[in-house]
Amino acid sequence: MNPSDTTLPEAAESPAVMPEVVDHVAVAKLYGEPLFAMPHDLYIPPDALEVFLEAFQGPLDLLLYLIRKQNFNILDIPMAALTRQYLSYVEEIRNRNLELAAEYLLMAAMLIEIKSRMLLPPKKVAEGQEPEDPRAELVRRLLEYEQMKLAAAKLNEVPQFGRDFLRAQVYIEQSLQPRFPEVHVVELQQAWADILKRAKLVQHHKISREELSVREHMSIVLRRLQGQRFVEFEKLFDPSQGVPVLVVTFIALLELAKETLIDITQAEAFAPIYVRLAYTPS
Repeated sequence: MNPSDTTLPEAAESPAVMPEVVDHVAVAKLYGEPLFAMPHDLYIPPDALEVFLEAFQGPLDLLLYLIRKQNFNILDIPMAALTRQYLSYVEEIRNRNLELAAEYLLMAAMLIEIKSRMLLPPKKVAEGQEPEDPRAELVRRLLEYEQMKLAAAKLNEVPQFGRDFLRAQVYIEQSLQPRFPEVHVVELQQAWADILKRAKLVQHHKISREELSVREHMSIVLRRLQGQRFVEFEKLFDPSQGVPVLVVTFIALLELAKETLIDITQAEAFAPIYVRLAYTPS
């Protein structure tokens, strides 16, 4: 038997190996590996390759797309052709997404109304005036929308943070040894002045006991009043003797008034206060 005949069954049983390169072009990449032939069990949903109106940002966007695609003059729109193409797009999704198609259907009704108004004879206007064009309002809205769309596209070209660039951040490793700020001479002077100012506010008071007699000061007041008709209340006090003497003198006056030995009078409100010896009938 020919040795080559023995290798034929093994070659027939070995699986087919995919070539590494087919015309140097891979169909796709699967998990990072080149794919040179479409798999036989690949399932593609029927709606995957269809065009949806979600790609447009509203009815005006769709109308503007159709006008620019067909090179229509936006100031002289052929309503019949535009309405026919518009309705064919809307029909694609009417059965799939009624909520989305609602605004498109409203625009379709508006296009049909404009088309029907163009078929009617124009209304009579004053001499020298042009009849109103039913497309005027639609043209105005389309022109405004196109301006806003172009402005949005220019804004989108401006570099945006997070999309086109990131903020540079530099991390500097700080030294573990603390660094204290330097202190100037002026700051030391100010700190020392504040300490001296607080020290002046702290004062020590020595309290000594001094025995004062209320009866003695009652006698002093009576001697002051003898021989005088009236004495002003303030003249009975001597501030140079200190607060304790003033307090005892005031208590002495109250005791004398209580025992009806003196009279304390005042002519009217806020008038000076006078003190005199009580009148005793003979």
